[in-house]
Amino acid sequence: MNPTACILVIGNEILSGRTQDANVQFLARRLGQLGISLREVRVIPDVSETIVGTIVELRARYDHLLTTGGIGPTHDDITSACVAEAFGVPWEIHPDSFAKLEAYMAPGSFNAARQRMAMLPRGATPIDNPVSVAPGYSIGNVHVMAGVPRIMRAMFENLAPSLAGGRPVVSLAWHADGMLEGAIAEGLEAIQRRMPAVEIGSYPYERPDRRGVSLVSKGIDADAVAEAGVAVRALIAELGYTPVQGEPPSAQPGAAAGTAGS
Repeated sequence: MNPTACILVIGNEILSGRTQDANVQFLARRLGQLGISLREVRVIPDVSETIVGTIVELRARYDHLLTTGGIGPTHDDITSACVAEAFGVPWEIHPDSFAKLEAYMAPGSFNAARQRMAMLPRGATPIDNPVSVAPGYSIGNVHVMAGVPRIMRAMFENLAPSLAGGRPVVSLAWHADGMLEGAIAEGLEAIQRRMPAVEIGSYPYERPDRRGVSLVSKGIDADAVAEAGVAVRALIAELGYTPVQGEPPSAQPGAAAGTAGS
């Protein structure tokens, strides 16, 4: 079995709808490439008791817990203090991070609020941030990163080589225009029963000029995924549709994706 992971998104702005999360899709794909199975995504508010309790719970359940959000300089950036509490260690200035931030900031601008970004739980290992210097960090199996997508992605790429992974997840997609989920449901279920080690998903799509269904086989056994792909292609053809390998073309700019019906 591959190592497991959970993504913990921290921030009132996500729960209120003010900000749309842009990190989960990126992390899910990269974790799969590293052979780490993403099992859960949880979104929680900037509430100390909730953050501490959730970290304690999830780090015991999964091999890797990745958090995003709440490590900036403002009063509501409380993730780091909560991680320290969850591990029962002090939250304190990390000298090397402090020095890097001080050198990066304009003279006279490294105020008390910005100095908070140099505070880490004792024993944490910084994750380099080539975008804005303020570090993320790892402590135990918890990896704490920024919520700003370009900073989070840069942090993750520096973190990735240190993550214990397994066999990369591979996938194979077939789609057919005009096909509806109701037509393929019975045959698809039969394929899934024959191949329980492969995850087979059905994803309707709708474009201004086309609609149909994409069928994706996914797993860590490349041969099994390929076998499932052959069965899926045969099913599409048997039902009188034209199977096309890969995902359907993306929606045109400004066009909203919808559901293709059943």
